[in-house]
Amino acid sequence: MATGRLYQSREENLIGVVNYQFQHESEHRWWGELTIVDYVRINDGSGYLMELEDGSRGKCNLKKRVNRAVTSLPPRYVYHFSGSGKFDY
Repeated sequence: MATGRLYQSREENLIGVVNYQFQHESEHRWWGELTIVDYVRINDGSGYLMELEDGSRGKCNLKKRVNRAVTSLPPRYVYHFSGSGKFDY
């Protein structure tokens, strides 16, 4: 898994460091799964900005995966992320 960062897209406030893995990545559509390294409560929906290992950024939506096991205590949920468009540097 790669390591990146997750931000609130409006204010670009850092939410936390994430581990992510793409399941599909094309020029205009991409999605995958991520987990947050430290426990942070996140709401489903849009308004997130994901920064990849190489420093590129893209806006994304998040949805908690309820059918995946929680990996630790406090819980670290697995989130499905999806976005469209090219990544900006």
